[in-house]
Amino acid sequence: MKPIVSIIMGSTSDMPVMEQAAKFLDEMEVPFELNALSAHRTPERVMEFSGEAHRRGIKVIIAGAGGAAHLPGVIAAGTILPVIGVPVRSSLSLDGWDSILSILQMPSGIPVATVALDGAKNAAILATQILAQSDEQIRERLIRFKKELKTKVIKANEELGKAAFRHRVK
Repeated sequence: MKPIVSIIMGSTSDMPVMEQAAKFLDEMEVPFELNALSAHRTPERVMEFSGEAHRRGIKVIIAGAGGAAHLPGVIAAGTILPVIGVPVRSSLSLDGWDSILSILQMPSGIPVATVALDGAKNAAILATQILAQSDEQIRERLIRFKKELKTKVIKANEELGKAAFRHRVK
């Protein structure tokens, strides 16, 4: 089995966030790879990775980074693949805003789809939605996932309806 999604993080310290993406892809039975590459510490490897990812069969890249968060943009500059950026709150972060803005504010011609701060699961969902456009099996699993989300909300609302308060109006 060859990976079709690549999850890249700027540092292994991003793993607690990025593993959310890995878990969702696992659940959806989407083959993926998981690596740490630094735009600042290993720039040659990042450019090599981004330039050859499509030749290896990768279809979508999820790139997470904290702080200055250049990794998603550097990868996007070197590939024709869709790149989904995950801003990661880090110990050096300005409450995550530096990461968000570094990934969000890309120059024309170098797009990076950006999800919420620490939103790796949403990045994996978006990657799966991209893949579902040309893969019926992934599409069916994604449809089931979306139905389960709907069912969870309906059940949660029913439970909420059972909560008793003296002044609650139904």
